[in-house]
Amino acid sequence: MIYQLHRTQLLDTTLESAWEFFSSPRNLDRLTPKSVGFKITHCSSETMHPGQIIGYKIKVAPWVWLTWLTEITFVTEKESFIDDQRIGPYKIWHHTHHFQETDDGVIMTDTVVYVMPFGILGQIVHALFVKRQLNHIFDERKRLTDAIFNASNA
Repeated sequence: MIYQLHRTQLLDTTLESAWEFFSSPRNLDRLTPKSVGFKITHCSSETMHPGQIIGYKIKVAPWVWLTWLTEITFVTEKESFIDDQRIGPYKIWHHTHHFQETDDGVIMTDTVVYVMPFGILGQIVHALFVKRQLNHIFDERKRLTDAIFNASNA
């Protein structure tokens, strides 16, 4: 089964400022809820580029950490980038980040297409846990992003 998560958010900032922030892989740590147990373990460059590999550890249960490796597969400067999972908890993870400047700020759109592993068992885990967890992560990301950009423009 293929799942999709789609979120759109208006940022009170310029395209240049939004791109500078989101194109730094290290800022992902600032946008991930602490409850997720997320640690960057490998990031060879401070600026994103195609082919860049970023490693993480994520906590999936008490004392259980998984390795997650993503690759930046596509970048269009100040417009969009894509990260694809290479190793991790999903069978497929394809995350598109898109930025569009408007008179009111920047519209940031996240689209994640993902597939759970383990067939029907993965579908059950998705229904019981993963869908809720991903919604929590992206809800919190919106809140944290609002706080960062509103604070910087105050």
